Amino acid sequence: MFGDQRKSARKVLKTKAMVAMEGDAPILGRTSDVGGNGVSVGVPNPLLVGQTGQVSFDILVDGKFVTISARAKVMYCIISNNEFKVGFQFLNLELAAMTSLARFMR
Repeated sequence: MFGDQRKSARKVLKTKAMVAMEGDAPILGRTSDVGGNGVSVGVPNPLLVGQTGQVSFDILVDGKFVTISARAKVMYCIISNNEFKVGFQFLNLELAAMTSLARFMR
């Protein structure tokens, strides 16, 4: 089948996420893993590959919750366990978010 297209290491992250695609109402999802370049989120309805929007979720860095809010592009959307697993690639991630993710990934 398809090989893993990820370009960075991933870490399991199971937390709530808010996904707001351009032109659509925000939807609640749940992350499955995160890396420096993107995040995987389970959502109830399919998203179109290439679609862009905003993805927000919390990570725990040095004992404190940090909200990561980033512009992101849908790289894939597959059905998995009665939901749609969507792979997002971050677009122009802010330095503070990049730093927090790097610390979380250690």
